[in-house]
Amino acid sequence: MRPVLRATSTKVYAAYRDAIDDLEACFGRYCSYCERRIVVLLAVEHVSPKISDAARERDWTNFLLGCANCNSAKGDTPTNDVDFLWPDKDNTLAALKYKAGGVVSPSQELPAHILPKAVALIELVGLDRHPGQPATKQPADRDKRYVDREQAWRLAQRTREGLKLNDSDVFRDTVVALAEHSGFFSIWIDAFNDDPDMRRRLVDAHIGTAKDCFDDDWNIKARPGGQI
Repeated sequence: MRPVLRATSTKVYAAYRDAIDDLEACFGRYCSYCERRIVVLLAVEHVSPKISDAARERDWTNFLLGCANCNSAKGDTPTNDVDFLWPDKDNTLAALKYKAGGVVSPSQELPAHILPKAVALIELVGLDRHPGQPATKQPADRDKRYVDREQAWRLAQRTREGLKLNDSDVFRDTVVALAEHSGFFSIWIDAFNDDPDMRRRLVDAHIGTAKDCFDDDWNIKARPGGQI
């Protein structure tokens, strides 16, 4: 899950929906959870649900972007900053693994005290809903997140192989453009895990990505002030 950097804002919104343009300018038109690129119908997502935390209904620091599927899965589930990992606070890129078939799972390299928080985040928005999962984690008919993830995974792998045959700035720029269009930042970053230049290009191209989650060689590192 792409870690994002929230810009400082002093705006006061008359209604939380008024923040949508500022959020898209801050994070790009991607769901903050599943990372799909959503050109229309992205919604202002409340990290702490407005139904149980009315004081933060119009609070910029409580906003992320959510697609219909992630919003529906999350619903009004109470949350906090301790039991979950969050893309605007933690290096969530280090917390989740994306595999062939559109499968999402917590990284097995996580410390024992962090693993349950990654699991809680995945379950909160249903990122592990997949036809290959048990009945309780089956996706709804209109939940095609796993399909889109699998398509992005295959595309990222193909372009990785293509780069080996045609390594040029033009091809690298094309790869980045494909990544921007397809969404699923984490899949692309993982596909080029041994290519610092490509990882830098991907980070630079995705507005709002938290650069303090990477070291000088564009490897993942702990986020300052985060749980991971």
